[in-house]
Amino acid sequence: MQFRYKYYGATTVDDTATAQRFNFAPDTLRPPTYFEGVLRRDASAHWAFREALSALHSVVVSDQRVRGRDPLAYQQWLQANESGLLAQFMAQAASLKARASEISAELKKLREQKAALLSPFYAARNKYFNWLYEANRDAWFVLDPVITVHPERLLFEAFSQDESSYCAVSVKHEVFDRVGEMACGTTNIDYSASLYEEFQKIRDYRETRFNIDPAGFSVTTGSDPAFHEAKIDLPDSWVRGFLQVSSAMTLPATVLELHPMDLHNVCSLLRQRKERAGPRSLRFELQPGQPARMVLEPWQVELSTKRSSMVGAPLTEARSIRVWGRRRLLTLERLIALATRVRVHLLGSGLPSFWVVEMGDITVTLGLSGWTANDWSSAGRFDLLQARHEVSDAHKLQVAQALQSAWLASPAELAARTGVPQADVDAAMTLWVQAGRAVFDLPTGRYAWRELSREPLPLESLRFASPEEESALAHIHARRATLGPITPQAERLSITGSVKEGAHTYEPVLLLNADRQIQDARCGCNFYQQNRLRRGPCSHMLALQLLAQPKLAEVLTSQEETV
Repeated sequence: MQFRYKYYGATTVDDTATAQRFNFAPDTLRPPTYFEGVLRRDASAHWAFREALSALHSVVVSDQRVRGRDPLAYQQWLQANESGLLAQFMAQAASLKARASEISAELKKLREQKAALLSPFYAARNKYFNWLYEANRDAWFVLDPVITVHPERLLFEAFSQDESSYCAVSVKHEVFDRVGEMACGTTNIDYSASLYEEFQKIRDYRETRFNIDPAGFSVTTGSDPAFHEAKIDLPDSWVRGFLQVSSAMTLPATVLELHPMDLHNVCSLLRQRKERAGPRSLRFELQPGQPARMVLEPWQVELSTKRSSMVGAPLTEARSIRVWGRRRLLTLERLIALATRVRVHLLGSGLPSFWVVEMGDITVTLGLSGWTANDWSSAGRFDLLQARHEVSDAHKLQVAQALQSAWLASPAELAARTGVPQADVDAAMTLWVQAGRAVFDLPTGRYAWRELSREPLPLESLRFASPEEESALAHIHARRATLGPITPQAERLSITGSVKEGAHTYEPVLLLNADRQIQDARCGCNFYQQNRLRRGPCSHMLALQLLAQPKLAEVLTSQEETV
């Protein structure tokens, strides 16, 4: 998938002894979006703004994938030739041993000669790579950060190169003393490695002006030499992963409020120790009515968070939740001194976690996949856990227009403004999120209108990235799925049924919450036995969920009448 940008000029920084001005060049191919403001003249605003954008930068350049050699070809060759090589070696063992000794001595001599001959080349190569590091460092960035100007805040978003980390920085307008011209919308900004260095120079004794420059939108000719274009080819997995983040944010989660020092203790221990063996998890031990405990494995170091508390409904039973890829939390290390509140949203063991750090009017949200190699795209199909509910095109359009006019709204507010049933609002927003036109704001629990790309994303190529959902539709069309009874359980619904696939008949069981989202499920198929719900529901669960949708409203209505 190709993204095309056209900037008028480049992002510049005017730096003097008394003032600093950031002039960001927006994408002129998008609708006009601009903003101008001056940071408040107090230390907290300057420091929080600097550290928040530094954390965003850390995610932009983050790539923690392990790149080892692929041993597959060698293993195939060895398997085919192992017996013959062994027999040949045993027959010629003595002569081969003597010959190997001669070759080793000869190789040692050749290596010494090679080192002397190539030392100038090695020195020149190191010099070249040092130059390349400085001259072409911008090649690190996969996609320029997305900036959305809302009537009450600025939203910066970025996604890591390894597709495992997401960062959103929300800056309220109250951070700025004076706000000049403003046009709401979403755009990309021309971002470079040198810009990060300029962020580090932000100080409270200097005036810092932030300006998303509207000048390029007033130029009528595209032949102006100040224009420059950027075309970036991104894999579908990168775009799909970006979309999965908001889907995961809307899922039910265990929310734990920590003291900033609890996060500091975790980061400090990670700095002091290095894992040599697994498990490399951060385990949350939750007991009803007691402070949470965090355990760092494999050292079994326990941290008691005495000032922590559960947010929302209290726990009714003990829970143990493990998250991996914990070293990515070091991205938040610089924010701890300024943090006023830290909240952790835990979806479950091996599932994503969201760390929300509040610094007054600036909030940083770090979304981490289950572990670093378990990226958001291929192993996190969280949109499939959403309610599978058909909604008319008219209702989709009504909800989208209501959110566009408000820019930020909760599902209840959208339902009140449009008169559309709450279930249809939720289903419509799920589709707009998956299309990249909206994003869920976790700190406020509201949806925000944000268009990830200028042109509509190819949903056909992104929608069926999951073979499970495609197989679920095939089960239904072939009439292999049969719906069983739907049983109300307090505020939840239990759905049973059967799906015939080949010679096997599977009997999945689903447990839906009040929002018709899959809260728990089980099945006898191999996909579920290997992955549980870490890679989303299996095709048999999805088929059952789709079949149950038309009857859910009837069951809920009859339950309310009984009550």
